[in-house]
Amino acid sequence: MIRPAISEDVDALVKLEAIFPGDRLSRQSFRRFLKGNTASVLVYAEGGEVVANSVVLYRRGSLSGRIYSLVVHPRVQGRGIARALLAAAELAAVSRGCNRLCLEVRADNQTALALYLKSGYIPCGQINNYYQDHAPAQRLHKLIPI
Repeated sequence: MIRPAISEDVDALVKLEAIFPGDRLSRQSFRRFLKGNTASVLVYAEGGEVVANSVVLYRRGSLSGRIYSLVVHPRVQGRGIARALLAAAELAAVSRGCNRLCLEVRADNQTALALYLKSGYIPCGQINNYYQDHAPAQRLHKLIPI
């Protein structure tokens, strides 16, 4: 089930982040996102356990949102959860008045790249030394109907 994250989810969100190496969101960042109005944080919960999440960031006055994070626990990957979270993130962005989403993804993450390309995202550049380990990122964007 996909739902907006609540403050009680912070421990689970941090635990989920810890599974993946580097470039992790902190407890403080999640708390700030949940308290403010600059982000949409969605979780996918299964049996009461948070197993995936997405974070979309917004800037006041901008029609563009930024998919900052989309994380799925390896145990449940390959079941369409990322695709469902991405669609829900797009709806959340539309509800905030956005007509465009952008994101960066590791250039070597073929699974994530395939998901975004199949979902209509278009490559629009590469950023060298983007990640903590100096890996490059592929930048993508998508126009979303309001």
